[in-house]
Amino acid sequence: MADDQFKNVISHAKEYGFIFQSSEIYDGLSAVYDYGQCGALLKNNIKAYWWGAMVQMHENIVGIDSAIFMHPTTWKASGHVDAFNDPLIDNKDSKKRYRADVLIEDHVEKIRQKIEKELKKAAKRFGEAFDKEQYLATNSRVLGYQEKMKAIMDRFVKAMDAEDLADVKQLIEDEQIKCPVSGSMNWTDVRQFNLMFGTQMGSVAEGASTLYLRPETAQGIFLNYLNVQKTGRMKIPFGIAQIGKAFRNEIVARQFIFRMREFEQMEMQFFVRPGTEMEWYESWKEKRLAWHKSLGFDDSNYRFHDHEKLAHYANAAADIEFNFPFGFKELEGIHSRTDFDLKQHEEFSGKKLQYFDPEIGENYVPYVVETSIGLDRMFLAVLSKSLITETLEDGSKRTVLNVPAFLAPYKVAVLPLLKKDGLPEKAREVVNLLKFDHMVQYDEKDAIGKRYRRQDAIGTPLCVTVDHQSLEDNTVTVRFRDTMEQIRISMDELKALTSEKVSLSAQLGKLS
Repeated sequence: MADDQFKNVISHAKEYGFIFQSSEIYDGLSAVYDYGQCGALLKNNIKAYWWGAMVQMHENIVGIDSAIFMHPTTWKASGHVDAFNDPLIDNKDSKKRYRADVLIEDHVEKIRQKIEKELKKAAKRFGEAFDKEQYLATNSRVLGYQEKMKAIMDRFVKAMDAEDLADVKQLIEDEQIKCPVSGSMNWTDVRQFNLMFGTQMGSVAEGASTLYLRPETAQGIFLNYLNVQKTGRMKIPFGIAQIGKAFRNEIVARQFIFRMREFEQMEMQFFVRPGTEMEWYESWKEKRLAWHKSLGFDDSNYRFHDHEKLAHYANAAADIEFNFPFGFKELEGIHSRTDFDLKQHEEFSGKKLQYFDPEIGENYVPYVVETSIGLDRMFLAVLSKSLITETLEDGSKRTVLNVPAFLAPYKVAVLPLLKKDGLPEKAREVVNLLKFDHMVQYDEKDAIGKRYRRQDAIGTPLCVTVDHQSLEDNTVTVRFRDTMEQIRISMDELKALTSEKVSLSAQLGKLS
């Protein structure tokens, strides 16, 4: 069922101009995608909502746009040259390659799902008297599952910390983790693979410098921390936000746009006084979850996952996981990065990156709390949860992308009832009335019902139909996507109604 849903999302994305395979006429480029006419609009609207919530709504957060290319020592200092690796394993029968950590995490997730089944059965059996927390703490079968999960993850973390890849393979074999394709356990050894794309800068190959396409946007923020702090006269705590492309040579790229080689990140690094980082870490966890839930999808689609194995720079880390069609996966990461990054860049550059705190009269290297969300994953989350098929009262079906109205690619479709009698000209007046404030689509092809269905499928919240009465009294019919309700209003009221229904500013106001 979930697999069918995911296939529907992928086919819908292409059919309606959201996402295309890159270089498709040349048989495509694996794990690289292009955003089509509707996809580019939806993507930009997600960016605008994030930027508005993160920068516009916070006086102490500013935005930058740093270069993709950075001095190569950047990546030595950050640890990416030595430690930015994925543990890979091949199945000899299927010839498929997998990330060993993902295989293990998926196995643990299956055990977690067994706990969920036990909870559902118990809730059904005990009814209103069911105490979930007590059941989790006392039921022997559930406790066994929890111990099993913990033992697996503890062993994996210990093996990775010790760089004991042989034990990672042994763990996969001990847990009898099978290849999803071949069903066999005929595995190769586990080995590490660096994910950075290298390239050359210089006029001739002999004198060229080796550069890397950035694998994350965060380092561009750290390198500009002092520039922003001084020129913006920023006082701690303050944040620097950025939206930008990043590149990872994913060997196991899969699940459509969930894991790509070229992708976009929305990141914010929040600089704080040492010793206050955990307070801010918890605060930003709460704020970011509230931002996601503000989109109106059911709360059950979200959960926090605390990291068992922390990155080399972190003293705390959690993911906001989202229930994609293929299960719960990371959507956003919140990390307490300590002072690792700035201290590393101090050491490798020889430049002081300290802050003088007038409140306590001390110089120090700030600690950092990071929020990092994959824009493409956010796009997939919105697309997959918004795409529904409804059965109407007459038994017919309609496909609707009930994306939040303020994110919709086109806010209004203007539809003349007929292509004659002056109706197209009147409809163009409506387009001209609205196009300076909103993305508007004009459509006069096919019967009005078919046009409604097309707009439903791309998520347009409002359809405005111009008919013969419009010529007489300057009124139009407005149809609402979600309810299919229709009302008759004057053209003079149209701007106000549209802004009320699709306003980004009104949505931002709900966050404050």
